[in-house]
Amino acid sequence: MNRVDVVVIGAGAAGMMCAIEAGKRGRSVLVVDHAAAPGEKIRISGGGRCNFTNIHASPKNFLSQNAHFCISALSRYTQRDFIALVGRHGIAYHEKTLGQLFCDGSATQIIAMLVAEMKRHGAELRLATSVERIERTGDGFSLSLGTGTVRCASLVVACGGKSIPKMGATGFGYDVAAQFGLRVVETRPALVPLTFDQNTLARLKPLAGVAVDAAAVSCGKTRFEEAMLFTHRGISGPSILQISSYWREGEEIGISMLPGTDMFEALRQARAANGRQALQTALGANLPKALAQSIAEEARLPGNIADLSDKQLRKVAEMVNGWRIKPAGSEGYRTAEVTLGGVDTRDLDSKTMAARTVPGLYFIGEVVDVTGWLGGYNFQWAWSSGWCAGQAA
Repeated sequence: MNRVDVVVIGAGAAGMMCAIEAGKRGRSVLVVDHAAAPGEKIRISGGGRCNFTNIHASPKNFLSQNAHFCISALSRYTQRDFIALVGRHGIAYHEKTLGQLFCDGSATQIIAMLVAEMKRHGAELRLATSVERIERTGDGFSLSLGTGTVRCASLVVACGGKSIPKMGATGFGYDVAAQFGLRVVETRPALVPLTFDQNTLARLKPLAGVAVDAAAVSCGKTRFEEAMLFTHRGISGPSILQISSYWREGEEIGISMLPGTDMFEALRQARAANGRQALQTALGANLPKALAQSIAEEARLPGNIADLSDKQLRKVAEMVNGWRIKPAGSEGYRTAEVTLGGVDTRDLDSKTMAARTVPGLYFIGEVVDVTGWLGGYNFQWAWSSGWCAGQAA
């Protein structure tokens, strides 16, 4: 029977960071994962270049039932700390937009860095290894693995959420929390494309593949202004992925496809300059051709733009910058980048990520009810929460 100080379940971003930090303290660490390779979500992130953090990361960029919970971890291990680690390993990177940092090369550089750091500090990585049973013992935990049994004083659950099941994602971490009496906030897909009902899809089918550079998408008081893409199932793109974390079934979202542009005034000027042009031609001066045509057809206004009254132009302007749409649903965990909800932060210590009622048990990363915006924020939560647990486990 093996015995180590710390077992980390999950060789993802948070789990590997925790293993590194615990190893630095001289703790014997075993990281187990049922996958055949470590850091699979790191590997596919950012189009294969890994958006590993965001220079603007702060608590306001995260969703949780307790908005204050993430403050301690994010302040104790910041984006600057992780950027310094990347720099020490000689990994070139660049800022893309809105503070998002990407590797110049491959995301596998980040994985290699983490694996090298684990090895350097003595952490063992055991892949293709399932956790079949966890039991509490007098001095810690006993885990029945596919490869045998191991005992540990500290157990860190870092196995992520339900998003992207084809990569092996499951709700295992939530089951562990429930086993030991911790509460779990209802989970749902987040940072995910939204879908339309069949009637809306039939009407918007010609727009599949059409993108708008900077749509302002809102739900309630929350608003994001980033690119938007029409798909064969609904809408996607950064602005939609962002708002999906706030949207709930049955709610409308508002979309401004030309934020910052007074469309009524633009149409009035087009009417004055060349009243003989068709409405879709006037719209096409500011919008993609297919989208301009779709809006003109939906408006059902006769004649050229010279024939349209101010009231009619205002109606068209509202279709561009005041579009209200009620999505039918989302693409679900299949394409969701993260899972919203998770282990209830009321049952965790914000400084150490330890379970309040179960000594030696920790939860970090996506499995916790802390979800970041799109743009490197969720990786920063992984680094920060993993670092904190690594100081205590």
